This record gives sequence, structure tokens and C-alpha cells, in this order.
Amino acid sequence: MGLLLTDDEKMLKESAEGFFADKAPVSQLRALRDDRDATGYSKQLWADMAEMGFAGVLVSEEQGGFDMGFMAAGLIAEQMGRNLTASPFLSTSVLAATALKSAGDEKAGKLLPELVSGKTVMALAVDEGRKHNPDAIEMTASPSGNGFKLNGKKAMVVDGHMADQIIVAAQTEDGLTLFVVPADAQGLNAERTIMVDSRNAARMVFEDVEVTGEHVLGEVGKGDEVLNTVLNAGRAVLAAEMLGASAQVFEATNEYLKERKQFGKIIGEFQALQHRMAHLYCELELARTAVYAALTVLDDNPKSAAPFVSMAKAKLGSVAKLAALEAVQLHGGMGMTDELDIGLYLKRIRVAQELLGDADYHITKITN
Repeated sequence: MGLLLTDDEKMLKESAEGFFADKAPVSQLRALRDDRDATGYSKQLWADMAEMGFAGVLVSEEQGGFDMGFMAAGLIAEQMGRNLTASPFLSTSVLAATALKSAGDEKAGKLLPELVSGKTVMALAVDEGRKHNPDAIEMTASPSGNGFKLNGKKAMVVDGHMADQIIVAAQTEDGLTLFVVPADAQGLNAERTIMVDSRNAARMVFEDVEVTGEHVLGEVGKGDEVLNTVLNAGRAVLAAEMLGASAQVFEATNEYLKERKQFGKIIGEFQALQHRMAHLYCELELARTAVYAALTVLDDNPKSAAPFVSMAKAKLGSVAKLAALEAVQLHGGMGMTDELDIGLYLKRIRVAQELLGDADYHITKITN
């Protein structure tokens, strides 16, 4: 398995690096946090991302996208992680776009161009409890006339409070089925939840929400395969985002160790600190390999991607946490203050760890 980037991927990485450093630095997240912005991201930034083609990176050219694949999506997310960029990229351009592509029906053909343009934001509603567990979906879609009635609750719906459409996983008599539900559907109540990383998710309650066959994504009772593909895509891209965040805090900490003096010496000269940074560097290189491997397999053979994706998500869940905690500690008391960005990276990493399964969840998937 080759893990070297192609020339096109290198160009995309460089383009994304410059774009997010210029258009979406950490200061933008601070402003959104301090203003308690209800949207949770800059609409102008999202429009700019769509213009750059980032919103359509997984969408075919026939539907207005660029169809560069999951490696490209991961490279974009990696740079977003470096800058703590807040946007609906994960919920819309990765999760929703993958679901629509995998289903490949008439609804997908209509919605995908809207995602590419940035005009439509979508969210994925899967989990129902405190922890990620797609095998425990209890929400029901019971027959009603020519369609169904949805009843149940969903938790941690990323960007769900401001999405235009919600992809909902529910149990029918024939098995798990995915539905595309308008956010303003009667009987659907979404409560905004501000997460510790200053992003937004939603708790949702569905009470007799009526849908028809036109709202079904794919086939009734055959949502498992589509959902597995979608979740694996999201997990790999989240791992890439954590990789970017981890690399950034490593570099910031390394620079700090070269400047900070204690007892008349640059603290980076202390061998104990050098050992800790060397260990973290090696862990980050292993993590990068795991992420790029997962993204590569998703592009080349998605049906075999699950163990690679779980490996990447588990590895980054551990390594990103290590990177953030080491950064906080090695910055000393300053690392715990709001004056530095380190704490913001720690918070985002801790949320990304939990989304779509933490390290324990994925280690269990690999070993069972």
C-alpha cells in the first residue's frame, strides 16, 4: 500500500494550508466562541470553502464536484485541525455527501449539487445515548399510510441545530433505514447544545414525524451498508483532523521549549524534556501513517476499510490526547490559561475523540 501523496494531493494540501491559515485562523474560533454565535461557524468562510471546491471534494464532476476522494478530504481536514477551523465540512461534505453518493438515488442527484454550492447544510442523526453505538438504534419508523412516522430521540447531532436537512437512521419492520428529513418537519424538535470545544451539536426529538417514500435514502431495510460506509468516512476524516491539531500543538510546544528559560538555561536543553518530545514525534509519525492508510483504503477498497479506519481513529484518539496534554504541561502554568491557544486544541481533541467512537470502542472493533 503506497502512502505517498500524488502531485495533485500535494497541491491540494498546500492550497488548503494557505487558505485556512489566512481565512480561518484560531482567532476566528475565539471570536465565534466569545460572541456565542448561534450558527457556530462563519457563513462567509463556508461560502469561500465552497468556492475553493472543498465542499465538493467527494462529489462527482457530473454533479458539480471535484471527486478527489477521501484522501483529499482528509488532507483538507488535517489543515482545518491545525487552525481549529469551525465549519459544516464534516457533517455536510463528508458524512452527508458519502451517504447520498452511497445511496445513489434520485434524491442524491438533487441534493449533491446543493452541497457542492454550499447552499444546503446537512447533518447525520445516528447516536441516541451518551456514547457512540450505531448497533443500538431504537428510533422507529412505523408504517403510516403511504409512508412512515418517525418516533425517538437522537443525541450529538453535529450541526443539527442549523442544518437544512437531517439524515436519520431508524428501524423499520424490514430493518435499518435512512431517511432525509427537512429540519422544519412538523414534530421534529432540535435543541442546540454548545460543546466544550465551542462547536455546536443538537439533541433531537421526533414525535410522529411523517415521511413518505420520497424521504427514504436508498432502500427500505438496507441502510446498514450505507451507514457503515458513512461512519467509516467520518471516522477517518476526524482522525485526519486530530492529526492536524496534534501536529500543530507539537510544533508550538517545540518552539516554546527553544525560547523559555529556567534556571538560566533554555528548557529545551533538558534531556528529560527532549525525551518526551522525541517520543511524541515518533507517535505522531505512526499516527500519520495510520490516517493515510485508512484514507487510502477508503478510496481503493471501501468494503475492506473498517479495520484500517478503526485503527486510525483509535490511534489518533490516544496520540492526540497525549500531544495536547504534553503541550499543556510543558507550557507550565501558561498552558492552562485562555491567553494561549493550547487549551482550545485540547478541548477540540477531546470532543473529536468521542465523536463516532472513542479509542476503546475502536480497539474493541478491531480485536473482536
